Amino acid sequence: MKRDYIDFQDRTWPEAFFITFRTYGTWFHGDERGSVNRRGKNRVGEPGIRPSKGLRDHEKEMLNAQPIRLDRSRRKVVETAIRGVCSHRGYLIHAINVRTNHIHIVVSATRKPETVMNEFKSYATRELRKRNLIDRGRRVWARHGSTKYLWTEESVDEAVDYVVLGQGADLN
Repeated sequence: MKRDYIDFQDRTWPEAFFITFRTYGTWFHGDERGSVNRRGKNRVGEPGIRPSKGLRDHEKEMLNAQPIRLDRSRRKVVETAIRGVCSHRGYLIHAINVRTNHIHIVVSATRKPETVMNEFKSYATRELRKRNLIDRGRRVWARHGSTKYLWTEESVDEAVDYVVLGQGADLN
């Protein structure tokens, strides 16, 4: 039996967060893979935005620069930067997977997940620029991302399995 609701009532802070964020220009509203409304109309359990070629194409036209892809060297820098944030702040990484267009992290932290995600993005961007892997002033990340609260050990384990085993072939 899942105890999410009961555990939520018993604890004041989640076991961990499942954080996902994407690189700039690599996923659009209307995409067949799915997307959600970011204007406060996204509700748990409700369907996201329906696939729409017109909406997707419109969003592509609105890009100010080419999409960002993370090659092997960029992925390594991003992962090292995120691990550095965690070490510096005392966060516990349960799993991390840096892909060509998105990053998944299961992490325990005593800050709001949006703050943690923004730290990851900031540190990673700074390190990419420091190593001349991204031009100064170039936008690296899409706006916001996904920040899910994981209230039980079971939900942490499921998220870790997804991050480690559910992303396809290893890129390194």
